[in-house]
Amino acid sequence: MKTSTLRELSPSELETKLRDNLAALENLRFQKALQQLENPLKIRLVKREIAQIRTVLHEYEMGVRTQNKQANKSQGNQE
Repeated sequence: MKTSTLRELSPSELETKLRDNLAALENLRFQKALQQLENPLKIRLVKREIAQIRTVLHEYEMGVRTQNKQANKSQGNQE
């Protein structure tokens, strides 16, 4: 998923997506251990998306990003 798409999601949607990706990563690791994993690159992609989601969530915590999309648009117009 693109980072720009992640930045449009709300924190609750991001946390849901994070939980889904963590479960998917666990499943992929089990498949790898059982040597049933068809595409090993998928692990890297899921880990990268988890990192991107955590980065956006951290931006919300730090106050860099706000939950209100209108606030972001009005700030962009002022600059």
